Amino acid sequence: MMVKKLSAVGNSLGLIIERPILDLLDITKDTPLEVRTDGEALIIRPVKKAPLMDRALAAADRLMDAHEETYRNLAK
Repeated sequence: MMVKKLSAVGNSLGLIIERPILDLLDITKDTPLEVRTDGEALIIRPVKKAPLMDRALAAADRLMDAHEETYRNLAK
């Protein structure tokens, strides 16, 4: 267990997260974080990436959009 104190950041408060924890969870400064509470605790976790099928379908859509004319010509 780690006990932390909040730090002043402008009119807000911030929590410093040490590098080993960031590395363990693969969090960078650009990682979107989900912040919620269960009424007793603050829960912070990286936003999960879309499931593989969702990412594959999105990639296929981008490919189709980028090469629409070629696919239409091939279909003739």
